[in-house]
Amino acid sequence: MYDMKALYEATTVEEAVSLRMEHPQAQIIAGGSDVLVQMREGKRAGAELISIYGIDALRGVCLEEDATLRIGSLTSFSHITKHPLIQQYINVLGQAVDQVGGPQIRNIGTIGGNTCNGVTSADSAATLFAWDAVIELTGPKGVRRLPIQEFYIKAGKVDIREGELQTAVLIPRESYENAYGHYIKYAMRNAMDIATLGTSVNVRLSADKKTVERARVAFGVAGPIPLRAETAEKTANGQPVSGELAERFAQAVKEDINPRDSWRASRDFRLHIAVESAKRGFIESVRLAGGAL
Repeated sequence: MYDMKALYEATTVEEAVSLRMEHPQAQIIAGGSDVLVQMREGKRAGAELISIYGIDALRGVCLEEDATLRIGSLTSFSHITKHPLIQQYINVLGQAVDQVGGPQIRNIGTIGGNTCNGVTSADSAATLFAWDAVIELTGPKGVRRLPIQEFYIKAGKVDIREGELQTAVLIPRESYENAYGHYIKYAMRNAMDIATLGTSVNVRLSADKKTVERARVAFGVAGPIPLRAETAEKTANGQPVSGELAERFAQAVKEDINPRDSWRASRDFRLHIAVESAKRGFIESVRLAGGAL
């Protein structure tokens, strides 16, 4: 069923890095919800695999000393959705990954695997972009951290260097503090489908809830990699909360996104739902933040 050359199992990050150096062509496997399917289809025949599934240190959610929210790369979607820290500080991420596949996939699939695939349709990606996530990588030269915008290079390719593996996804305190967000997935089916378009919005309001101090909006499947619509963000930042602002914010996303035609949806249709979902996401984020339109 699975045509593989070898399977190596790591129990520590250091062992995984060592195996990566010894077997540079080997594929990292965590939950296996993508890799094993591809192997079964014959796309990775004769592959070498390095399993990191046994590295328990890469599981879980916690706050670091500076209040950065740390999500271990092997944390499953189900655990992210249910974790108290996620629900308290960035509940929208839990809602987003709760739309991945079905329950079996969410129980085995990991946040690290979802981001390392480098695909623009990953349900976690738009929210992580919208919340200024930082990717932590560990390799033979130590730990390297880089903004998620720099981690994604092109469709299906991310910045993982020789001997490295992703060890965590980090959300800085400045990004999540007093911020509230909403994720909208548009797909051809209500479940068990990849996104035709994914939209993640979040806002931080002033103390009196009448002004947008900061707005963020990011998309999946609006370009070859996930992306932020910075023109829309600048349109909303510092402006009074209003229905008219929600409309201007939504229309401005067209300045930064570049969706493609595909069998799932035309470019024009993706532009239409990008505008509509940005507006709805903005309105819901304002409501969650305690504001009113």
